[in-house]
Amino acid sequence: MKKLILLFILGTGVLTSLAQNTLKVYDAFDDFSKVHLEGLSDDTTYVINFWATWCRPCVQELPLFDSLNNTSHNKPLKVILVSLDLVDSSAIKLRVFIKKKEIQSEVVVLTDGNSNRWIDLIDPNWSGAIPFTLMIHNKNKSYHEKQYHSYNELIEDIKSIKE
Repeated sequence: MKKLILLFILGTGVLTSLAQNTLKVYDAFDDFSKVHLEGLSDDTTYVINFWATWCRPCVQELPLFDSLNNTSHNKPLKVILVSLDLVDSSAIKLRVFIKKKEIQSEVVVLTDGNSNRWIDLIDPNWSGAIPFTLMIHNKNKSYHEKQYHSYNELIEDIKSIKE
């Protein structure tokens, strides 16, 4: 019985710490866009990846984006991972996932249900499939509806947007 009580207390502590680790949720695309797509610094390259925990190719490529984030501390590069998970039913699950995978990149959640509108605003050629990565440097944008399989592949796409 003591072990059960201890496990409950420890489990509650984990959930409390996860609940305190706030996850920025955007219910409207326009709010997300104002923060992450508009008024961006011209000297910074932005790598914005749309993903979900239920998307196996997305999960497989996450370490590449996190490596990019971790190796770019002295470079003008920002990685933003945009989760399309439904937060109402899985906020704790998403936080646990982020912690378990040791994701250090910025993670935000976009729950705007009108994806047919905002997908076209990002890229009219985007089918809506994920993973999807948007790269922005100055006024240049590139769109990548694919899974990245290597760090070098990711770097090459970043280099091409800067040319």
